[in-house]
Amino acid sequence: MPFKTLLFSKQDTIAVITLNRPPMNALNSKVYKELGKVIDELNEDSSVKVVIVTGAGEKAFAAGADITEMVNLSTTEMHEFCLISQDAYNKFEQLNKPTIAAINGLALGGGCELAMTCDFRLASENARFGQPEINLGIIPGGGGTQRLPRLIGLARAKELLYLGDMIDAVTAEKYGLVNKVVKQSELMNEAMAMAKKLASKPAVAMKVLKNTVNNGVEMNITSATNFETNSFLVTFSSEDRLEGMKALLEKRKPNFSDK
Repeated sequence: MPFKTLLFSKQDTIAVITLNRPPMNALNSKVYKELGKVIDELNEDSSVKVVIVTGAGEKAFAAGADITEMVNLSTTEMHEFCLISQDAYNKFEQLNKPTIAAINGLALGGGCELAMTCDFRLASENARFGQPEINLGIIPGGGGTQRLPRLIGLARAKELLYLGDMIDAVTAEKYGLVNKVVKQSELMNEAMAMAKKLASKPAVAMKVLKNTVNNGVEMNITSATNFETNSFLVTFSSEDRLEGMKALLEKRKPNFSDK
């Protein structure tokens, strides 16, 4: 898959997407279009079970949207830009396999929004997070006003959104924005270790599990638990369910076929 703004690699069942616009990996319309394209392809690639997204270099995961592209856009053109970015973010969030953001350096604005679409966020000690759009006279346009409160709560989200300040990795972990903070030199090793553990799980159940969590959380509790029951029955009909239960009874490691 040749891309101009991304690097793509596969290690067994793990795919790694690297934002490649150093030094700050600013997000322009080309990046968003290529992200959408690679996610479409990964959705159809059953050989990939986990996806890691990271940024090239040591300065930034992604320091935000490319202001040099945005500054001269008309309102109509900016609306199209927003639609392209939202399409990429939504596809990333809805990808039918687990995703890990490996965050090194700045994750601001659109970069923070991209990280929030992932299932897990691992940050190096030098990572910094923020939604600084208010300082430019605008507000987030890639889901920041909606995903951030859902992740860290309304009060903390308003603090970051209204003030436009950055927080460090330790604070982000305290707020619940980050799952784990690791040494900068160990970031990709930690991400790969988590990816390998996730990849060892049965793919059918993992796909259904992600869909159930992501969609159920938006429902009332009665609808959500009914949705969960129906989703559970889908996994119960899988070959891996039978293998998993037999392996437990036989006191051996399961050999999942992802069917």
